[in-house]
Formats: sequence, C-alpha cells, structure tokens
Amino acid sequence: MARQKVLVPYNFRANDENALEFVVQRFSKDKEVEVTLLNIYAAVPEIDVRGNPIMQKMAANLNYLRQKIMEQEEEMKKARDRLVENGFSKEQVNYVQMPMKKGVAQDIADYAAKEGFSTVVVNRSPERITRFFTSSVSDKVTRRLPDKTVLMVN
Repeated sequence: MARQKVLVPYNFRANDENALEFVVQRFSKDKEVEVTLLNIYAAVPEIDVRGNPIMQKMAANLNYLRQKIMEQEEEMKKARDRLVENGFSKEQVNYVQMPMKKGVAQDIADYAAKEGFSTVVVNRSPERITRFFTSSVSDKVTRRLPDKTVLMVN
C-alpha cells in the first residue's frame, strides 16, 4: 500500500502549533503516513555592495535576514522533533524550507501537486481583521487544490 503524504505549511505562528497537534492526533498511529512540514520564506537578494557605503549598510540588514532564515530552519527541526516525540518515526517526518517564487498560497499548491501530496493541513488565523477584505492563504490553497484533501484547522 502506498504511503499517504500529508503536507503541513508551517510559519512559526501559534496556529501552526494547532495544526501540528491535529496531525499528531489524526495521523501519528498510522505508519503508512508521511508528513512534510513546509516553510516558504521571502528570499534574501544577493547585492554587490563593493565601494558603496549605502549598500554596505544594507548588507548588514540582509545578513540579519539570512540569520533569521537559519534560525527558522532550527525551529523547523524542533517542530519535526515534536512530531517524532509524539508518535511518528523519524522516517515518517520531513521538513522543507524554500524561497517564495509566486506567492505563498501558489507555492504551497504547486509543491503539493508536484510532490504528490494527498492531504494538506492548513491553519486559519481567525483573529485577523484583514480577513474581511482579502482571502486568507488557507482559502487560496483550498481553491488551488480542488483534487486534494485540504483540512483547515483553527
């Protein structure tokens, strides 16, 4: 029997913890499930700063952003380890960090389709006022993946 592949977009928010808890409760006892945590981040541009004092100041900010991405990778490892501590084997849990290309929702949908995920677990941020004016990432992912199971966790 083929493994069921579950994708969990992860962005280091409190609601992401709810999605992880749901995944543990729903899938941890099933040894035929593979879980992948996905973090999509804004890429840090490479800029030539030689001989330009203004650009050299900007380089410090860019280095700070690169450091944040490295810290996020450590957080991804901790999230993966939490899943392993709660019933998954190490072989069942992966994590992927990738720079944003088209937009968070589109990149999640593209990755899910390309890698053959059958289920995507997204979370929803109900406290955001912007929800009245724009659609959320979870709504966009749901619309872009009509042939996948998309579970929305509050």
